[in-house]
Amino acid sequence: MTGRVRRALVVRGGWPGHAPVEATELFAPFLKESGFEVTTTETLEVYADADFMAGVDLVVQCWTMGEILPDEMRGLRDAVAAGTGFAGWHGGVLDSFRMATDYQQMVGGQFVAHAHDLVHYTVEIAPDRADHPIVDGLGTIELFSEQYWVHTDSAVDVLATTTVPPLAGDPWHEPVVCPSVWTRRWGAGKVFVCAEGHQLADLEVPEIRTIIERGLLWAAR
Repeated sequence: MTGRVRRALVVRGGWPGHAPVEATELFAPFLKESGFEVTTTETLEVYADADFMAGVDLVVQCWTMGEILPDEMRGLRDAVAAGTGFAGWHGGVLDSFRMATDYQQMVGGQFVAHAHDLVHYTVEIAPDRADHPIVDGLGTIELFSEQYWVHTDSAVDVLATTTVPPLAGDPWHEPVVCPSVWTRRWGAGKVFVCAEGHQLADLEVPEIRTIIERGLLWAAR
């Protein structure tokens, strides 16, 4: 007897600067090769469809800014709490629905600033989590891109961090360490977040791509 085919829902849209179509298309083949039946939508209305969401094993969201309606937000939270995985990168999950604090609570963090626009920076694997399957075998990652300053809470499992140094004229006085990759449990569901991915080129960096691919599989029901 064969098992049920797992279903992945790709939800993309919002601010076009993060290329939601092109970015998600980078990972659609991987999901299909990993055995998922992939459905793609460019509307949030699907979140309010409880029957459909109950059959979704993984939501991959790439929706920067925008607004989400109360029934859509409630449907998404309920689905994740019931076991649907939720995953994404950069603004597609960390800068979604700025006014929806219940969304931020579920994800475990929120983008608050670009400290210095495009910069050279590093992502460091958390030493005590280096054996986690999402980051196992990876070392320091070097990027030239947007470095996200994020606010998170203590319920996230931080797998990697990035450090934002104060430059001349900055109002903060010490280097600020921000979570860069994390996971989170939400009810029966699992949440995966990667703060990197501003540019399509970032998503092609082998280590970043590996982290995201592993994260998608980890989060899925």
